[in-house]
Amino acid sequence: MRYLVVLNLGNGDWQQGLPTVIAQLWDEDSPNPMQFTGSLPAAPELEALYQRWQTLYEALYASKGWRSSTRSLTFEVDEDDLTHISQTEFHQLCEDLQTALNQWLNMETFRHIDRQLRTQLKPADHIRFIIVADDATLLRLPWCLWSFLDDYPNAEIALSVPEYLRSTKAVATKPRFKVRILAILGNHEGIDIARDRQVLQQLPNAEIKFLVEPNASVLNEQLWEPGWDILFFAGHSSSQGNRQQQGAGSIAVNATESLTIGQLKFALRTAIAHGLKLAIFNSCDGLGLARDLADLHLPQVIVMREPVPDRVAQEFLKHFLTAFAGGASLYTAMREAREKLQALETDFPCATWLPVICQNPAEVPPTWQDWCGARSSPLRLPTRQELRTVLLSSLVVTGLVAGARLLGWLQPLELWSFDRLMQSRPAEPPDVRLLAITITEQDIQAEGEKMRRGSISDRTLNQLLKKLEQHQPAAIGLDLYRDAPTDVPELATRLKQNHLFAVCKRPAAKSDPIGVLPPPEVPESHLGFSDFVRDADGVVRRHLLVLPSNPSSRCTAAYAFSVQLANHYLEAQGIQAKVTPQNDLQFGNTVFRQLQSRTGAYQALVANSGQVLLNYRAAPSPREIVQQATLAQVLTNQINPNAINGRIVLIGIAAPHSSGDYWTTPFGKADTDRVPGVLIHAQMISQILSAVLDQRPLLWVWSTWVETIWLAGWALMGSALAWQFRRLEFLILTVGMAIGILIVLCQICLIQGGWIPLAPPIIALLMTSTAVALLTATLVKPELSHD
Repeated sequence: MRYLVVLNLGNGDWQQGLPTVIAQLWDEDSPNPMQFTGSLPAAPELEALYQRWQTLYEALYASKGWRSSTRSLTFEVDEDDLTHISQTEFHQLCEDLQTALNQWLNMETFRHIDRQLRTQLKPADHIRFIIVADDATLLRLPWCLWSFLDDYPNAEIALSVPEYLRSTKAVATKPRFKVRILAILGNHEGIDIARDRQVLQQLPNAEIKFLVEPNASVLNEQLWEPGWDILFFAGHSSSQGNRQQQGAGSIAVNATESLTIGQLKFALRTAIAHGLKLAIFNSCDGLGLARDLADLHLPQVIVMREPVPDRVAQEFLKHFLTAFAGGASLYTAMREAREKLQALETDFPCATWLPVICQNPAEVPPTWQDWCGARSSPLRLPTRQELRTVLLSSLVVTGLVAGARLLGWLQPLELWSFDRLMQSRPAEPPDVRLLAITITEQDIQAEGEKMRRGSISDRTLNQLLKKLEQHQPAAIGLDLYRDAPTDVPELATRLKQNHLFAVCKRPAAKSDPIGVLPPPEVPESHLGFSDFVRDADGVVRRHLLVLPSNPSSRCTAAYAFSVQLANHYLEAQGIQAKVTPQNDLQFGNTVFRQLQSRTGAYQALVANSGQVLLNYRAAPSPREIVQQATLAQVLTNQINPNAINGRIVLIGIAAPHSSGDYWTTPFGKADTDRVPGVLIHAQMISQILSAVLDQRPLLWVWSTWVETIWLAGWALMGSALAWQFRRLEFLILTVGMAIGILIVLCQICLIQGGWIPLAPPIIALLMTSTAVALLTATLVKPELSHD
């Protein structure tokens, strides 16, 4: 989160204290601030400590011979201080000043503000902290020493005067691709500002105008030129008069001429009105300059609060501009650059104290990208003719694609894209509630002549059921056709048990006009039909739950094999099944709503035909959705009993050369991808159990109207892209990106259970982008030839 904190110290001073301190906290999600109040007592000893530190700071720098290499116009030092100063004494004074400042800010009268801020803010938050005060000496304090910043590494402090307004903006200038910098390289006696120039010249996307030791006339003329983003100054400067009273600041623009902000007032006011947002004074003692610029409502100024050694100024500029131009915010770049100066503090004490932002709280700090990146792709407003072309093209294409879809012409393509999305879903773990026992080619060969049509021999089946019953499965499902009575009495008894379910097959007009009878020994209430619904391409994508009764059928089961087994398992969990008034099947709170006449890609379904979409369990392979064992493994005790106990055990043939019970799924149409029917039943049982017990989503679709609006939106997107990007390579790139986004959105929705149209929007996007591109080219040609 990003926050702004404005801490207003009020009208007090060191002698009287600060009776009313107000902290206002803004966050990025709310236009209204929170406000906390407190106070601070008088602290004349802190003022004296700071004045002593300031005196010794200048004395220490002068004693080390750095006086001539600082970027200051005036550097007055008491000779007594030069005689008595020691670096050890200065370091101790720095520690004393930091301790005194934090003790003052830890007073009970101020602690309420501190606690409230820490309650609302998190260490990872990005915080702009602005100190507002009328007393200039309060602003001169090194607020960067406040321990609050140690706990909030993304916070930085700025300074402000009590009164501030938004700058008056002139007419907007034309969009530009680069950051425009007016760089003043002033009097450089004793200092090396060539390094500053090198840093500026290395900035990306920057257009820099260098003024080397200009006179007042040249500087004024350049400031009146519109379109500057940054004003930069390197050279000597100072705050004239009594620094404690913060007199007017001045800059040495050349060896003989110094100018105050007042002398540049009208030119600077014009530059600010034309977009000047930031001034950087990489020179000494700049708080006076910042205070004068605040009267002109310049949004941001970066200055050095004290005399600054030449090397410190160079390193700060390099670190700050590198971070700022690299994408960091103004405040983040400032803190990073300031803290990197710590590496110099062995030679230049208190280097990290010097840089400071002076902020107009009424303005939002810009980013480098605000000046160049956002401007590089200006959106063009369409003419009336262009707008009519975009909208009409979108409307026509939407009608064409929607019409083709309603006629079912797009169904093959939509089902193909649906399969691709299904294959791309992340894998899910196998359903541990099921176990599939497959009868393989080897098992069939071992049976020899004892093999029954569509099943195994009675004695082998009896032996298998006996083995399973020893480990107490929750239910046993026989996906085996057994339409003749058994001659093994023990097996006949087992087939009548309450936990055993079997299949029969309804007749199909084309593929099987007769159907298959159920096992005679199994009660009718434990029978389920084994029929699957295949699409025109042979793929099973739907789950048939119920069928209307058909007295003339050899198979009279009303519910699917999967429904019978799932219902038995759920009843043991205390979950009852019922039929809703809309004839939908319901388990507990989960309703399996039947497909209607127009569902997704299906435009010709029979409404209320007892079907739902089959949300396959996404696994590395559709064969791996449940644990499996072969018949031989069970009969020879090679399976863990825990894999049987409490599970639904399905028994079916998985022998591609000996069985026609193999089906194509969305996961592939190759022979190696086809899945035995027993595993399709497992998918369907898993779908019911997972939806009821695990809240795994069932597949859903939008209504026809919502899908049409979705289609129209992408058609309009194609038109807009073609109108906006006239160059073919840009159009291909952006359309490709749009299609990628569309695919990702559809994939995410499918993971959540939503099958939303993919192929029709892609077709509409390509059609409208092509049509508008051609129309635009046609409309532009007469204008070009006229020229």
